[in-house]
Amino acid sequence: MSLRCFEASARFLSFTKAAQVLHMTQSAVSKQVAHLEDSLNTNLFERSLKGLNLTPSGQLFLTETQQILNQIEISVLNMLAHGSDVETVNIAVHPTLCARWLIQILKGFGQSFPHIHLDIQEQINSSEIENHQTDIAFLYGDGVWRDMTSIKLFEEHCVAVCSPDITPDSFNGLEEFEYHTLIQSRSRPRAWDEYFQMQSFIKEHPFIGPRFDTFYSCINAAITGCGIALIPKFLIEKELASGELILAWPYEMNNNKAYYMTYPTSMEKTPKVATTVQWIQTRLRH
Repeated sequence: MSLRCFEASARFLSFTKAAQVLHMTQSAVSKQVAHLEDSLNTNLFERSLKGLNLTPSGQLFLTETQQILNQIEISVLNMLAHGSDVETVNIAVHPTLCARWLIQILKGFGQSFPHIHLDIQEQINSSEIENHQTDIAFLYGDGVWRDMTSIKLFEEHCVAVCSPDITPDSFNGLEEFEYHTLIQSRSRPRAWDEYFQMQSFIKEHPFIGPRFDTFYSCINAAITGCGIALIPKFLIEKELASGELILAWPYEMNNNKAYYMTYPTSMEKTPKVATTVQWIQTRLRH
């Protein structure tokens, strides 16, 4: 209760408003916060006649407290929804890979294994994933991550694509890229540089174009005619088949990196992880 009293008081910077939200008296909230400060042996608030202000320690503790309370709420909801016999597998994956590949791979898993609940967190890059508690993560790289077992899924072949409204046919040469907007991916800041370097082409002008966090946004930007995007081919097979996107240039870039399914080596024999990994591996063979 002291954590909730502190969080509410810090959110409103008022014991009175916190008391109203928590359906307590102002005195009770104040005492709970004071007890917490005594336990931590530090002041979380600066108290004055004008009201409350968080101390630097209080600001830091607020962030951690909100994370704790959020996790407790999620755990309670999971328990209410799935019961005590259900285990949760925390999965971290890039948003576009999740939407365009993983969801299809996991189709039917819940029916086959009702005692395993999948909690999928969409993360942008491996540094974010490594800072979270995950059971299974889908990462792009060289396959080497500390204390992790990696299973190679597939290589990445990037192609330059655009709307047929931009160019109805493929370019006649790489120099034609100079006259078009090149859509950027924030997660692959050097992708276009590598694309041209691997073909021994020197681009004379700097890259000009919008930058997006995810391939999903880059794909949509290319479809709507914002420019040319460099996208992993397996993510846009549907759009290439339908003609929504066309290849601006036939070259496929492979930089010797791949997509991997990873999990902590210490959890290799954990039933919930082993079951999920086996399911995904089986679907890859089909």
